[in-house]
Amino acid sequence: MRSGGRRFPLTLDRVAPKGPAVRADPLLRPQRPVHEAAADARRLRQPHGRGLDSEAVRARMVQRLREQGVEDERVLGAMGAVPRDAFVDAALAAQAYEDTSLPIGWEQTISKPAVVARMLALLAGAPGARARPVRAPLGRALEIGTGCGYQAALLCALAAGVTSVERLGPLLDKARANLSAIGLIGIRLVHGDGRRGYPPNAPYDSIVAAAGGDAIPESWIEQLAVGGRLVAPLHDEALDGQVLVVIDKTENGLQRRMHDAVHFVPLKSGHL
Repeated sequence: MRSGGRRFPLTLDRVAPKGPAVRADPLLRPQRPVHEAAADARRLRQPHGRGLDSEAVRARMVQRLREQGVEDERVLGAMGAVPRDAFVDAALAAQAYEDTSLPIGWEQTISKPAVVARMLALLAGAPGARARPVRAPLGRALEIGTGCGYQAALLCALAAGVTSVERLGPLLDKARANLSAIGLIGIRLVHGDGRRGYPPNAPYDSIVAAAGGDAIPESWIEQLAVGGRLVAPLHDEALDGQVLVVIDKTENGLQRRMHDAVHFVPLKSGHL
């Protein structure tokens, strides 16, 4: 996925708007409060910037993920191929492969590698994935919350096509620049309200969200293909916090399972 590979046109669509967290396991808390991530970044910042052997440190990150229980080799392969340091500021590049969230601007953070890998592995484990090409187990994928573009790049390595929706225009521009910098421009980027999904490209075999609310938007369920899977944070009243919910859409209806406790930013309506 580096420069010089096959290149595709990048599409940036703009759509019109329509009209206390649980104390989680540190492994599964992908997005700490921004002030905590920023303080940690300042404490650990090294002045040499992006002067690191990216392939070697990626390999070590992948080994740590494997030791932490990530077993899907397709997901591990994607994590080892995509340079996470290309999606953070140069001053933070030395921390890019630590299992920590980092600030990316606009009061947002890039999620921890362990959580990203966990969610992608859950998606790749969908029953319908067995019928898809080996190189594209996620089929057609929709991402809610582009952020800096890192997970979108990983999705591109695992899916036949990727659509990613981001409500913050400046952050979407940053993601587009990050993706283009590594020669990966075959992703449809949408500036819009993630709660609405993106109907023009539906149905999707995989939907993954990087923000959570009190309920899964009905639009996501409608846009999920039969045989597809959705993975997203969801507020759990019993825990008074978020958990990962996995929803499979079958011919007989929806199957829902709750997984790990997590802490993501809230899902918001509209776009800026």
